[in-house]
Amino acid sequence: MKTIVFAEHLTFPESVHDLETFRHWVTSDRFPEKARVSYLDGNFWVDLPMERLGHNECKKVISTVLSDLVVTENRGLDCPDGMLLSNLEAGLSTQPEFMFIASENLDSGLVTILRGDDSIEVIGSPDMTLEVVSPTSVEKDTVTLRRLYWEAGVKEYWLVDSRENTFSFDILRRGSSGPIATRKRHGWIKSQVFGREFKLNREMTRHGVSKFTLDLR
Repeated sequence: MKTIVFAEHLTFPESVHDLETFRHWVTSDRFPEKARVSYLDGNFWVDLPMERLGHNECKKVISTVLSDLVVTENRGLDCPDGMLLSNLEAGLSTQPEFMFIASENLDSGLVTILRGDDSIEVIGSPDMTLEVVSPTSVEKDTVTLRRLYWEAGVKEYWLVDSRENTFSFDILRRGSSGPIATRKRHGWIKSQVFGREFKLNREMTRHGVSKFTLDLR
């Protein structure tokens, strides 16, 4: 493994060569806080640290609505962008843009949080993850993570493309042999995890930027 220098701030050590050494590195004090690096079934992925406005706004709207729902109904733990998710069986260690873990799965040990408030890593199978596609993450989000989240036992993978010409919103539920796209009805999609229907809307403002809203019922 060659040392990779990213944005002149992130040095990828040669000692990092598998999932165990990767997790040890990214959870150590030597790892830069703002870096976004994933281990995806034997491959390393480095995300760009800066996000496009539309991508950021879409992620913020979805995360806010879901976080409010989780807290209001006392459903469990919601983890906004930045928390590391590792699943040893799937060979996965990455930072979803949002994830949700139901209380019963924390109680049963299906998902483990080792250090309480000081934790930076969730280990196991969360109920739901979110990724918003960017121009540089199409293959990672639509192909690689689609497979790895299924292998990791994630019940629902919310996959959103916020770009103007390819705007889409899908909830991929975990089927017996792979992820299955949930059927839409007039733009509404039923989430089995949350027991609600959701509709993601996108419109262009007079300032030339996208405005996103996430309706639920």
